[in-house]
Amino acid sequence: MKDYANASCADFVAALASNAPTPGGGGAAALVGAVGAALGNMVAALTVGKKTYAAVEDEILAAEKACLALQAELLDQIAADAEGFLPLAKAYGIPKDDPGRAQALEEAAVSACKAPLRVMELCADALPLIALFAEKGSRLAVSDAGCAAVCVKAALQAASLNVFVNTKSLANRALADELNARCCALLDRCGSMAEGIFESVKAGLLR
Repeated sequence: MKDYANASCADFVAALASNAPTPGGGGAAALVGAVGAALGNMVAALTVGKKTYAAVEDEILAAEKACLALQAELLDQIAADAEGFLPLAKAYGIPKDDPGRAQALEEAAVSACKAPLRVMELCADALPLIALFAEKGSRLAVSDAGCAAVCVKAALQAASLNVFVNTKSLANRALADELNARCCALLDRCGSMAEGIFESVKAGLLR
């Protein structure tokens, strides 16, 4: 399996546009989330060491360290999503009259939910850090904090669809409802937070 986290942007986009099963929406969501976290870290990098922001430097440094870890784990989810999808692709290839097909599909669909759900959790963890960068980071880079929030929100939404497409097929509706509820809670809470960051940055730039 190709290491798309270390591929060129052109190679990744070409793979997305192809008929290859991976990377797909989940991998794209992971990459966009990592881009969002990286933009937050850009604000931190442009803040640290500046006399104007000396009072918040320790806070910014701590947030930057946390956000760098999230950025790295989001990139890891590109491969994790591809690996999680492969069993599902194989299960669909099992003959329909095979008595084990339904169970194989069920287990594979649950497995395919794991990486996109993790992407959502990582994006949720990144947003409070991005909010801090937007509020206390360098004013010269505040637009990047707003862009970070937009990217992370997009990743969150895209990842959720990659959970929902798999929970829709589950025979275990109790588990499907549980996974859907977790996604919807993250969408409600974090979508509002991301929108709030964007609107705050936009208002400041138009003032």
